[in-house]
Amino acid sequence: MTSLNETPKGMRVAIAFLGRRNAGKSSVLNALAGYDLAIVSDIAGTTTDPVNKNIEINPLGPCVVIDTAGIDDVGELGEKRRGKTREVIKDADVGLIIIGDGKWTSFEEEILTSLQAKSKPVIVVLNKTDCCPAEEALKAVKERGLDYVMTSTVTMDGIKELKEKIRALRNVPGLDSPSLLGDLIKAGDIVILVVPIDTGAPKGRLILPQVQTIRDILDNQAGALVVKETELTGALKKLAEPPALIITDSQVVRQVAAAVPETVPLTTFSTIFSRFKGDLRQLVEGVKTIDKLQDGDLILIAEACTHHAMSDDIGRVKIPRWMENYTGKKLQFTVAAGPSFPDDIEKYSLILQCGGCTISRTAYLNRLETAADKGIPITNYGVAISYIQGVLPRIIRPFPEVKKLD
Repeated sequence: MTSLNETPKGMRVAIAFLGRRNAGKSSVLNALAGYDLAIVSDIAGTTTDPVNKNIEINPLGPCVVIDTAGIDDVGELGEKRRGKTREVIKDADVGLIIIGDGKWTSFEEEILTSLQAKSKPVIVVLNKTDCCPAEEALKAVKERGLDYVMTSTVTMDGIKELKEKIRALRNVPGLDSPSLLGDLIKAGDIVILVVPIDTGAPKGRLILPQVQTIRDILDNQAGALVVKETELTGALKKLAEPPALIITDSQVVRQVAAAVPETVPLTTFSTIFSRFKGDLRQLVEGVKTIDKLQDGDLILIAEACTHHAMSDDIGRVKIPRWMENYTGKKLQFTVAAGPSFPDDIEKYSLILQCGGCTISRTAYLNRLETAADKGIPITNYGVAISYIQGVLPRIIRPFPEVKKLD
């Protein structure tokens, strides 16, 4: 069984604790968790950067709770903190608006507007009821038809009720993610996973997308056969019947495509996750921009995590080299690493997004929506590699929504 802390962050329901400074966000978070996860102080502005902590709230399951800086922070540094809080609001699945002085202000209205614009569940927490009258805020909450709970982290009044309200949430974006392979395989099927072991492979381990794919195969009562690309042909010969699906690492996709009969469905880990996390159609459409690139065009390499780049890093070295060889153009590449998505994407001709295994589906979809709103084509590593290698039509064939590449 996978332990709580082993559940990938990108597979958790993200619950943001939002509000003004000194509203008691950290105290409510600690009370909800049952132990001290966040630093608590009477000094306004104690929480400066978003703090992520893992907890489990059944039946939602594994969650990540996010303590944020006050939305009313001041000064130049305060504005940067506010920016980080707004990013959390954008990427969270659920928003808890914490009020600690019984007042509904323009700051709460700003948070509410941002959450409701994305149809995210909202619970208002009228905190510090042991010392602050809540009538003013309560009136505003009722006028807006919002769900609410009155709490005190001193007496612990309302904390159990808050947990029950979170448990009862429905239509949570983070719970709407489809199965990776649920509509592609059935019970009893055999799926072959082609996993190269090279300098980029972690010693003694598989990478996260590979592990998640194996788990999803097992969850669908199917069997997983894991081989290196050099062992694929032999494995196929030993099977009594062809596998239901073969999934390969993108870096060996051309080699694998040449070895696998056309009648056997074939795709890549990256394509599977493109569909799972976001909109595969948008990414397939965006990849066609590669053929239109000109000398000097700017390309954004968007990495959702920070990692130690290898000498032959897939995103920073290999893909840029392959793209320039394919296009014959001298291109300029910029890397943006981490959970924040750049604001100034208008200057780029194309965005190459990683698989996003460390961010939630909500955060991934936000990136795609931001690119679409600003008219910037976006694709991802695996789709781009398959396109450059000339095998994309085959790689997307298993997916009915995009199986024909125009």
